[in-house]
Amino acid sequence: MTSLPPQLQRQNTPEGAWAVLQGRWGAADFGDRAHWARVQAQLKAVPAQSDLGWDLHGVDWLDHVGAQLLWQHWQGQWPARLQATPGQKAMLQRVERFTAPPAPIPKPHPVREAVESLGCMVIQGREHLLAMVQLVGQLLLDVLRLLRAPLRGPWRDVSGHLYNMGAMALPITALVGFLIGVVLAYLMSLQLRQFGAEAFIVNILGISLIRELGPLLGAILVAGRTGSAITAQIGVMRVTEELDAMQVMGIPQGYRLVMPRALALALAMPLISLWTTLAALAGGMLAADMTMGISAAYFLQSLPDAVNVGNLWLAMGKSVVFGVFIALIGCHWGLRVEPNTQSLGQGTTASVVTAITMVIVVDAVFAILFRNVGF
Repeated sequence: MTSLPPQLQRQNTPEGAWAVLQGRWGAADFGDRAHWARVQAQLKAVPAQSDLGWDLHGVDWLDHVGAQLLWQHWQGQWPARLQATPGQKAMLQRVERFTAPPAPIPKPHPVREAVESLGCMVIQGREHLLAMVQLVGQLLLDVLRLLRAPLRGPWRDVSGHLYNMGAMALPITALVGFLIGVVLAYLMSLQLRQFGAEAFIVNILGISLIRELGPLLGAILVAGRTGSAITAQIGVMRVTEELDAMQVMGIPQGYRLVMPRALALALAMPLISLWTTLAALAGGMLAADMTMGISAAYFLQSLPDAVNVGNLWLAMGKSVVFGVFIALIGCHWGLRVEPNTQSLGQGTTASVVTAITMVIVVDAVFAILFRNVGF
């Protein structure tokens, strides 16, 4: 005799309302989508109530899946009236014993949570620092390899990066430098005019722009423009599995990806810094002429006496350091990108923030170490 599919009916008797179950209540029967949908609709029509009795005598088969379904429908409580065989009750009791409510998640202590967060940040910072040290060491080895065989170096890559990172950055750096020079000269003129010291505008603009602001502005612009581009380029190579292909083919990533970009920025950054400084001086010279009547001829004649040439060499030297570190940071975050777009966006953002922070920190270190140079 073929067993009935799982079903449930509500019957009203003199003793009260009963939910009568029939058929096979097992995993194999609920695997049929039609049976499952029908049982779900029938259970929904018969909500668990305190005065509702449950009759399981018509059930031909009951396993843990059926028992779990009933126990969940009863909301984890035994009904007041239940008619079932000893085997069915034993099955339901077993489900009750192993169905435990999830343990409440303890609320973390604020101090402990803060300490753990700080510890995670320190560990991550240590990992990034070790990776950067390894990247610097690999760059030195790649440069030695290039010096041993210069004709086999990736000069085409260096030339392309030099154009994209250097020549293409000249318009934006010139514009920002010019506007910064105008703003500084205008603000300083308001203060110097009160003391009759208009001539000192040359000294102030010369020292501040040549020694500090010119290289710093150029580096920050390059960090935002080129650093993000480097990370995005290498990150896309990770997403498209080009980096994995390079590794399989035995192509060194440091020699072909990191070193050309580092060399290109090391060459381009001093030129960009000088270009930004000249644009800022031009803006300051124009603003000084318009606000205080200091001619361009007097400005250019007084500038060499006001600013020692050592300041220029210091600016060029730290610009080289800026360029190398911007390239290394961009490559570092690009190589750490995972093959998904969310990681690519996070890596690009982290690259820009880290590069700009590095530029400011390195500039402060240079200011402390070479405070006696150029004076």
